Amino acid sequence: MRVDVVALTKNSERVLRECLSSVYENVPVSRLIVVDGYSTDGTLGILEEFRKKYGNVLLIRERGTRGHARQTAIDAVETEWFVFVDSDVILCKDWFARAWKHVKSDVGAVWGMEIWSVLRHAKILGLFERVTFKIFERRGGTHDLLVRRRAVDGIRIPSYLHTYEDSFIKNWIRRNGFKVIPTYDPYCIHYRAENVWTVQQSIDCIASDAKHAIRYPQLILSYVFYTAIIMHQNFLRNFKSKPDEC
Repeated sequence: MRVDVVALTKNSERVLRECLSSVYENVPVSRLIVVDGYSTDGTLGILEEFRKKYGNVLLIRERGTRGHARQTAIDAVETEWFVFVDSDVILCKDWFARAWKHVKSDVGAVWGMEIWSVLRHAKILGLFERVTFKIFERRGGTHDLLVRRRAVDGIRIPSYLHTYEDSFIKNWIRRNGFKVIPTYDPYCIHYRAENVWTVQQSIDCIASDAKHAIRYPQLILSYVFYTAIIMHQNFLRNFKSKPDEC
């Protein structure tokens, strides 16, 4: 069985080549469906490399929110199952085979754990995984999500959703009578951009999500935890960058 793979891009050259390599190595790709928001960096060149190599890249260019882009991609899917993958993640080895082990007749989607690339300490990683698991239960996620096409039949993602479109998709699948399974295996490594690793960016993220997350206090607490991780990473980075005293 082969599956369509969906990726949204906009100036995504930073990790895109590694991301797509991991997709083709670990997923039986029928077509790679890319919805691009008119990138101006090297994104289109990288996509052309993969088109020449595999011959199965469908590029759709449009401006709009992530919600609108995901709806466009879903409408283009032709396979019984498809995969959402973020353009800045790298899938683990045998990602599809591991995800497929969780598929049963009542399963509409399987989400693999998202792990930040900067995490190194085992204790922090374990806590991060537990918190992230809880966040998915409340919010959803499309970092690496295997979806049954029938589970999203009739979906119309509001075009104004630039965030929380993943929550809309998860809830739609459940309303259609299917389970959404979060799991620690498979997983993906998320290479977030450098500008994410600032306290101000973290606070801005919390502020922008507040109107959506207010119904779920656990989400606010989780974002506070993420901010603490960012502060910890910044401390380690600054500490290591200090010159040795004579």
